[in-house]
Formats: sequence, C-alpha cells, structure tokens
Amino acid sequence: MALALTPGRRRATAAVLTAALLVPLAACSGGDDANAPAAKAELTVLAAASLTDVFKTAGAAYEKAHPDTKVTFSFAGSQELVAQVSQGSPADVLVTADTKSMDKVAADTGTPVVIATNRLVIANGEGNPHKVDDLKDLADPKLKVVLAAPEVPAGKYSAQILEKQGVTVKPVSQEANVRAVLSKVELGEADAGLVYETDAASAADKVDAVEIPDDRNAVATYPAATLKDSENAEAAAAFVAWLSSAEGQRILQDAGFQKP
Repeated sequence: MALALTPGRRRATAAVLTAALLVPLAACSGGDDANAPAAKAELTVLAAASLTDVFKTAGAAYEKAHPDTKVTFSFAGSQELVAQVSQGSPADVLVTADTKSMDKVAADTGTPVVIATNRLVIANGEGNPHKVDDLKDLADPKLKVVLAAPEVPAGKYSAQILEKQGVTVKPVSQEANVRAVLSKVELGEADAGLVYETDAASAADKVDAVEIPDDRNAVATYPAATLKDSENAEAAAAFVAWLSSAEGQRILQDAGFQKP
C-alpha cells in the first residue's frame, strides 16, 4: 500500500526534485559562459584636435593588432580636454599638444611620455593669393588673419613666435582649437592663419603652407598619459606604450609629426 505524504513531506520532496533539475542546467550555463568570447576593453582617448586625422589611422591600426580592444577618440583643444579631466569625465588616456596643459592635471594622470613634436606654418588660401610669405606679412591690416585663442596651445605658440619677431597681428577671430583656424582658411573666411605643419598637410588640396624657419618657430610637444580613474588601466597603458612603438611612430611620422 502506498504511503500518503503529508504536506510538509510533499514540499520537501518537491524541493529535492527541483534542485536535482537545476544542477545540470547550471552546469550547462557555466559551460556556455566559459566558451563565450571575452568582452572587449573599450578605451576612450581624449586627444588634441591636431591629432584628429593621424589618430583615426592609428586607432584603426591598433584595433587590428589588438582585436580585444576598441578605441574611441574625443578631439578638442587641449584646454577643453584638461577641463573635462578636471570635471571627472570618464576616459582612459589623455594626449595634449603641450606639456603645460598636461601638467595642470598631473594629479589625475600617470607619468606622461612625449610621443611626437610639431611646428607651425602659415596657412594661406590655395595659390597664396595674398602673397603671404613671411610672419611680418601677417601684420598687414588689410589681411584677414585668424589665430587660435591664447589659452589654446597653438595660440600660445603663435603668440610666442610673433612676439619673438616683433610682429603685431590683429586677428579677425581667435578659435577654440587649431583645426578651427585651418577650417577658416579652407573656407576662405580668413586669408591666412597659423596652424601646425600636419594640419596644413591634411588639407594640402585646399591651402598653401609657408614654412617658418626653425630659428623663428616654436616646437609643439605632445605628451600622452593614462588617467588614474580609468576602468581599463592595463589596456590604457598598452595603448600609450604602443604610441611610442615602431608602428605607432611610423604612423605619426608618415602624417608629418616629428620625433619626440
């Protein structure tokens, strides 16, 4: 004769059966997780505007060599990037166009490493219609000259070399980053402007560039550093190290940047 189960025994038996069923399911689930591909490290790199073109190339090359990492760039004037870091914007790497900007957030970064240098040129409209061949030509009041704002690295370098040559320029506008200066010249909204050599090279079909001799020029320095609040510290450090590698340096120098 079958024994009748009390309510308490029925619940206990049901619990045992449920547990027995869940054990193999959990085992299968664990096997799936073990075989699932590892999540990619997603890096956010805050970079000076003058690195826009070359870093897009560098990012693609880095992701190809490091398929476990995705790199996203945010480009702006170095002073804007520093403000973002100071305000706690989430990011992993910072690259500025001068050491002074990087120094302002020293408490938030690892040890910076200089990855490249650059120099200024005079950008003119295609064909140099206004015959701007020297820094002193920028003082012509009839000429529409645009410069980067004084707080922008390119603006600081511009002021430095103009003062050194005793040239006074009254710009029609002062832009938030050097690429905005280039854009004004490209669009014909300005007759001339001071930009980095690499910026002018990126728009060689739209602007002419007049070189400034080294003894009258300024050297722009690009330091790169990891951010201490990065959630991908190891991947961030690997990317910064790669920028100084043979491959990273080849890409930078092919774009016209000079050795650190």
